[in-house]
Amino acid sequence: MSLEEKIGQMIIIDYRKTVFDEELASILGQIKLGGIILFSENFESYNQSIDFIKQVKATNDIPLFISIDQEGGKVQRLKSLSDKNVSLIPSMNEIGNIGDERIAYEIGTVIAEELRVFGINMDFAPVIDTVSNSNNKVIGNRSFGSDYNLVSKMGISLAKGLSDNNIIPVYKHFPGHGNTKVDSHNSLPIIKKTKEELMNEDLIPFKNVIENDAEVIMIGHLAVPSIDASNTPASLSKLIITDFLKNELGFNGLVITDALNMKSITKNYSEEEIYLKAVESGVDILLMPENPSKVITVIKDSIESGTIDEKIVNESVKKIIRLKYEKILDKYEEYLDVSYLNSEEHNNILKKIN
Repeated sequence: MSLEEKIGQMIIIDYRKTVFDEELASILGQIKLGGIILFSENFESYNQSIDFIKQVKATNDIPLFISIDQEGGKVQRLKSLSDKNVSLIPSMNEIGNIGDERIAYEIGTVIAEELRVFGINMDFAPVIDTVSNSNNKVIGNRSFGSDYNLVSKMGISLAKGLSDNNIIPVYKHFPGHGNTKVDSHNSLPIIKKTKEELMNEDLIPFKNVIENDAEVIMIGHLAVPSIDASNTPASLSKLIITDFLKNELGFNGLVITDALNMKSITKNYSEEEIYLKAVESGVDILLMPENPSKVITVIKDSIESGTIDEKIVNESVKKIIRLKYEKILDKYEEYLDVSYLNSEEHNNILKKIN
């Protein structure tokens, strides 16, 4: 692989249209990307969605992460289909209130099977933030609840339902977005807990998923001065990602940023700074950079000038390729039958929540 191709593997883009047009073809032809994230705007009809995804997949010999935010509750992208009914997944809070790990696993299975109808292989779920601030609106009922141990158990079970059915789960948002009232889409939340408090509270679910061999963790745009006194967002902080998450907590999987177009970082850093800091901090995948071509240029130039060691990129790409070939290669061109959408079996599982 060329250096440009290796850097491309570290990028997941969004493209919010229903058709594979010349613009997208040009992007995917120029850059051998790691993947794409799908949103509601990509799902108009069943056939259109399948055609779009198949055309995206055909652009690269290396399997792409075909990813989505399909959490349940207010965050489920498949609902926008106009010609097919899909299962409406309850919020994680409703599932948490049941407190049954078996049901959480079954919900994970429902989500996975309906995603695989479209050839999707990665889900940015479950949310394992523990809501401990009643003014928290950005997470709210996206969380399983306010009990750290319950959030751990339910999150791990739902993720197992996803992974057992060939969907890669992505736990989010490290180091925990549940104790904030600031929405990181708009401003940078500051977590004021001590490191000891975090270890005994918000980080419990993340420590548990690491012990259970989590493959991917999403880093939130959150400042944690007790770990990084500079108030650098966790998503751009070497102290938080490499020194703390990887070295101290022992996480060996992939680290992905939250969306890099969020104002919590774009208001405070230039594009170049965001891309450089993310890679230098130990991030493996950059999610939704504003300009993927610029990512390639900035990181390549920094490697060639000696600012960034190419070994950092090589290690990330090794992990990315390994996960792709271990988890999605054999199922890459497999699409489950449309009858899985809103099936009677799925509805019977969902009735256990009501």
